[in-house]
Amino acid sequence: MRDWIRLSRSAIAEEEKQAVLSVLDKGYLGMGTEVMQFEQELEQFFSNKVSVVCVNTGTSALHLAIQACGIGLNDEVIVPSITYVASFQAISATGATPIACDIDLKTGCIDIEDARSKITRKTKAIMHVHYAGGVGNRSQAFDLAKEFKLRVIEDAAHSFGGKDGKSYIGEEGDITCFSFDGIKNITCGEGGAVVSSDQQLIATIKDLRLLGVERDSEQRYSGKRSWRFNVTQQGWRYHMSNLYAAIGRAQLRKINEFAIQRRKLAQLYKQNLSRLSLEFFDLDLNQVIPHIFPVLVSHGKRDALRDYLLSKKIETGIHYQANHLLTKYKQSGCPRSEYFSDNILTLPLHVNLTDEDIKYITMQILDFLKHEA
Repeated sequence: MRDWIRLSRSAIAEEEKQAVLSVLDKGYLGMGTEVMQFEQELEQFFSNKVSVVCVNTGTSALHLAIQACGIGLNDEVIVPSITYVASFQAISATGATPIACDIDLKTGCIDIEDARSKITRKTKAIMHVHYAGGVGNRSQAFDLAKEFKLRVIEDAAHSFGGKDGKSYIGEEGDITCFSFDGIKNITCGEGGAVVSSDQQLIATIKDLRLLGVERDSEQRYSGKRSWRFNVTQQGWRYHMSNLYAAIGRAQLRKINEFAIQRRKLAQLYKQNLSRLSLEFFDLDLNQVIPHIFPVLVSHGKRDALRDYLLSKKIETGIHYQANHLLTKYKQSGCPRSEYFSDNILTLPLHVNLTDEDIKYITMQILDFLKHEA
């Protein structure tokens, strides 16, 4: 009997288990040397062009990045409607207002002209959300930000290890935020990071992640903590633990291995689905590491296909529903996002899948579409 094919899954092996056991044996589980070493190894990965601050989630990374830019009450941040709600929550957590804009249906990323139309005197930043590993019109987002003197905060939760041109995502730009949760390109179990060459911003975030306690990071790195200190701004308990960092360090050493497998599986999907009446995103697999594999299923067949695949023990997902339709963030003017939300279907993609799994999934899709024709 065929096992369930999961939508996503962590790729954890003996190296990660031994790394965690090593931290447990040392008996210092909170933020300490392991976190410092993970940050240093990430900086080396980015060719030492930027500094890295590790935190407990990708959402925390976004929240701290926005706050450290001085963005708050009465400010606005432009963000595509199609993203996980975490992007919107991170903005509103600072007191700022997320302004939803539409997407480019070819990339799932922000539509630059719609973003331009929604810039006001209150706008302080553009949150450029990467989708499925792709960066969309990233350079145009930076051009628009430069024109209006805005910060660019990249939600690159889907993009760790991918490139834009010759540089890894995070090496160049303004502020880049990554997620290391259980199903991302690398995982810490939970975790995230803020990456930037803005040293003042990095210093601020280091304090903010530790309840605003000034210069506490240096103490924690050496297994100590500050007993007499000063706090000048609202901080949060967002620091990464040594346990998370240990997993992340083991995972970072496997990023090339993971990239090869994800790209191979995505290429198989593209080959097998190219003759079907589905629209998929033409990601440059020489550049990106595909995090998910979404397809657009037109003519109102998405939910029926999803149910059919479920009956065949194939899990699927919806990345994502349009955030501008949520009660808290209710806005108008994003018709392409609504179409996207109603028709997007995410197929299984993770490094534990086999070529045979991909063939089975695409065979079931083909069988469904034949009967629905």
